Amino acid sequence: MNSVEVINIVKTYGEVKAVKNVSFEVAKGELFGLIGPDGAGKTSLFRVLTTLLLADSGTATVEGFDVVKDYREIRNRVGYMPGRFSLYQDLTVEENLSFFATVFGTTIRENYDLIKDIYEQIAPFNSRRAGKLSGGMKQKLALCCALIHKPDVLFLDEPTTGVDVVSRREFWEMLNKLKKQGITIVVSTPYMDEASLCDRIALIQDGTVMSINSPDRIVKNFPKTLFAAKANNIYKLLQDLRRNSEMESCYAFGEYIHFTVKADDADIVRISQIAERENHDGLEVKQVIPGIEDCFIRLTLDSGQKIMDRKK
Repeated sequence: MNSVEVINIVKTYGEVKAVKNVSFEVAKGELFGLIGPDGAGKTSLFRVLTTLLLADSGTATVEGFDVVKDYREIRNRVGYMPGRFSLYQDLTVEENLSFFATVFGTTIRENYDLIKDIYEQIAPFNSRRAGKLSGGMKQKLALCCALIHKPDVLFLDEPTTGVDVVSRREFWEMLNKLKKQGITIVVSTPYMDEASLCDRIALIQDGTVMSINSPDRIVKNFPKTLFAAKANNIYKLLQDLRRNSEMESCYAFGEYIHFTVKADDADIVRISQIAERENHDGLEVKQVIPGIEDCFIRLTLDSGQKIMDRKK
């Protein structure tokens, strides 16, 4: 039995369709990621799965319990950390932990082994009000409160948004330790670099899941050879490449431009010849390995093209 099963979930807000027939499953003990930008539908899905929101249609289960019929059972079995810090900011670290432990009929001591590694990092601030903690410490406190009743499934909605790079890395290290204790973890993030830290991911955009697989498999399924180029005038290079009829896709990517060509047999020599036609100063061209962000962009472009084709 899977820990989480989602079948054709639809959620609308007025005329806005936030979630469009989304389906996926999460195996027991898996670290599963929902990867997508703001407005992709991640939070709506999390609220449906944690019984805080009713879907318009479709079904979903958590640990075999229906999110509508068995909402009380699910609330006792899951931990939920929303994207916005939602603990009591006027209460101290210790008071927040004690409050949530009491709500679930347990104590900090009873499940101390589960939160020990995280708790030890925030223990020096036990008497500090939650609202006065740094961003990283707030996230660690929120994670402790979500774990205090030893949930079967942990839902984390963009837990590293707005925290520094070091805190992000520490947070994911903590998630891996929790996974080893048998907890199923479902996490959402807009950061593409965090996708590789998950066992499997679902790439989601505009309420639609575009691909579900392991990060390695998604990258291996990239259908074209990917090239990168840069020049002193990067904007002009981008314009020139996009006007070229041999280009299939072309987009800015950090200090480089990433692009693919229509021909399947293009090599770096041929690509260099294409790029050199406009006599750009400081031109550099190379072949690169696609990343998750490249895969996401390609799937988004393909999805947009299909929509345009249907409208013709």
